[in-house]
Amino acid sequence: MKALLSTKPGPPESLELMDTPDPVAGEGEVVIAVKAAGVNFPDVLIIEDKYQFKPERPFAPGGEVAGVVESLGAGVGHLKVGQRVIGSSGWGGYAEKIKLPAARVMPIPDAMPFDEASAFILTYGTSYYALKDRGQVKAGETVLILGAAGGVGVAAIELAKAMGARVVAAVSTEAKAAFAREAGADDAVIYPASGMSKQQSKDLAEAFKKACNGGADVIYDAVGGEYCEPALRAMNWNGRYLVIGFPAGIPTPPLNLTLLKSSSIVGVFWGASVAREPKLHEQNVRDLFKLYGEGKIRPRISARYPLRDGGKAIRALADRTATGKLVVVME
Repeated sequence: MKALLSTKPGPPESLELMDTPDPVAGEGEVVIAVKAAGVNFPDVLIIEDKYQFKPERPFAPGGEVAGVVESLGAGVGHLKVGQRVIGSSGWGGYAEKIKLPAARVMPIPDAMPFDEASAFILTYGTSYYALKDRGQVKAGETVLILGAAGGVGVAAIELAKAMGARVVAAVSTEAKAAFAREAGADDAVIYPASGMSKQQSKDLAEAFKKACNGGADVIYDAVGGEYCEPALRAMNWNGRYLVIGFPAGIPTPPLNLTLLKSSSIVGVFWGASVAREPKLHEQNVRDLFKLYGEGKIRPRISARYPLRDGGKAIRALADRTATGKLVVVME
């Protein structure tokens, strides 16, 4: 089989398309013939050894896949050969086949295309866990989403709206603002490029407050960096600040603001929660499939790349030029 491999720490351009042995399912394992793999920000980090996990090389990036069950190991009872499934892999998805523990594989609805399925679990799983379980979003509250045009951001827009919240999207360009509004955002704020002055930071805080009609009850931060402080200044009393990721850098928020607003900074580590709270994850996935079936959420795939060009997909994500979801498809 062919796989797009990281043989040494480096940028997306360092990935190599190579022939590798087909995986063989052991006890409790499943081999999936991959049809599509989602592209996510951890792919940017993991190939440069900047992620929480550092797999042994060579390895393929790709943390979520969709495909067909090709073979089953002993003891696997809830799946069958030929079944359409999704799998949460962490890495290894940019390959024609992948072996996974059966517990990390689940069937998908017959009406769900493979490309949408491969772009579903990580983004919607992260955002649903963040908004429902960590942020406890209630109908009528205002949610400010930083990085709202990205994969997890646009998922957060759809989910927050499904929960009855008012949504303000924070993005970097007019085009991304239009994209966020199309996804359901009630309003949008365009933040300046990095390197803000102190006055620009204050002005951005005021813009956030104005768009949020006085302040945000929940802030979903998928950007980090210097955008954290102005967002935190726009927080309402008893607000919840959800920490999702740091493509703009790890922020150092002034904690006096949390005291003045009696607000909370809440970490969101969806991958760890899946392992620690599997029953919660299973229920959340059922909820998400129901919302998908009702037409309330649907992955917004902006580009599809063949396996050989998977590095270009990661580059687009690293450069923050992508909107919605990117997917690698097998030829």
